[in-house]
Amino acid sequence: MTPALAFPAELLLRAQGVRVAFFDVDGVLTDGGLYFSESGETLKRFHTLDGHGLKLLQRAGIEPVIVTGRDSAPLRRRIEALGIAHAHYGTEDKHPAAEASLRTLGLGWHQAAAMGDDWPDLPVMRASALAVAPPGAHIEVRAIAHHVTGARGGEGAAREFCDLLLVASGGYATQLALAAGRTTP
Repeated sequence: MTPALAFPAELLLRAQGVRVAFFDVDGVLTDGGLYFSESGETLKRFHTLDGHGLKLLQRAGIEPVIVTGRDSAPLRRRIEALGIAHAHYGTEDKHPAAEASLRTLGLGWHQAAAMGDDWPDLPVMRASALAVAPPGAHIEVRAIAHHVTGARGGEGAAREFCDLLLVASGGYATQLALAAGRTTP
């Protein structure tokens, strides 16, 4: 099966060598809306395309790391269900949290990519080799992003980021072939 997905060569070059991908949650893995139940519980909506993309990253040896300013039981359940081992919850100062993950993984900023949508994400995005934003991100975030996804946050934007990293790593065609029932691309 020949991949239909393509990215500009300069973007793929920037993404080569990425071994860790930092993800914000609200506005990236969700639509950014906060839904409250009658009892005051915060509810979030996640897209299955994004979840599958995160699993594909892990299979390709690229470590997804969650760095979010919020914390909730539903969020923790989703991250756990995806098998993501590295997550920082309830942190507004995201750069030190991301840096701690890099140290734990034995990686550097030149091997990092980041996806965010608002000002708290800027330090991590600026430090990373590749910065990506969904189209609904704040204008200052879109201005520093190397790529703005076609899909919106919570509607496949994170999957597009994952696909970009998979194509750059050379693993996209192989994983697509496996999904299509073939053993080779």
